[in-house]
Amino acid sequence: MKKAERTKQFIIEKSAPIFNTKGIAGTSMNDIMEATQLAKGGVYRHFASKEALSLEVFNYLSNLMHDGVTAVVREIPTAKGKLYGLLDFYDNRILSKWGGCAILNFGAEADDTNPVMKEKVRAAIHRFKSRISKIIIDGQESGEFSKDFDAGNYAIKVFTMYEGAVLISKIENNPEYLHNIIAMLKKEIDLYIL
Repeated sequence: MKKAERTKQFIIEKSAPIFNTKGIAGTSMNDIMEATQLAKGGVYRHFASKEALSLEVFNYLSNLMHDGVTAVVREIPTAKGKLYGLLDFYDNRILSKWGGCAILNFGAEADDTNPVMKEKVRAAIHRFKSRISKIIIDGQESGEFSKDFDAGNYAIKVFTMYEGAVLISKIENNPEYLHNIIAMLKKEIDLYIL
C-alpha cells in the first residue's frame, strides 16, 4: 500500500467511530482533524468533502461487520450453528465495538436527505438479509431445517428486530433489550430443526 493509500485508510479508520456516533451532520471537519492530527488540507487531499469521507466510512464499517460475521460463520459446520453464531456476533460486538450499527446510524440520517448514502445502506441491508436467507436455505437443502422455515420472512424479522433492539438498547443504555431479542430469535430457529 502506498503512502497516500495508507493515509486515506488512516483517515477512514479514525473517522469511523466519530461518524458512527455523531452522524454525518454532527461530525465536523475539526472532529476529523483532531482524530487524525492532520490539517484540513491533509484531509481534503484525500477526500473532496465530508460527505465523500462519510461514504467511505460507511463502506469501511459495513465491510468490518460483514467480514467479522463471515469469519465467524465460516468456522461453523451446521446451519443452526451459523445462525446462532451470526446472532451472537451481533449481540456481543455491535454495541461495544462500533458504537452501534452503522446501517441504523447512517440509514436514519440519510433516508430522506442523501440518496447516495441511502443506496449504500440499502445494499448493506440486502446483503445482511441475503446471508440469513442463504443459511436457512442451505440448512433446508441439507435436511437440517424444515421446509416450513420461511427464509425471507425470518431474515426480515432478524433485521428489523435487531435494528430496533440496538436503537432501544442505546437509548436506554441497557444491552438487555438486544440480548432478549437475540434469545427470542434463537428460540424461533429451534422450532424448525428436524
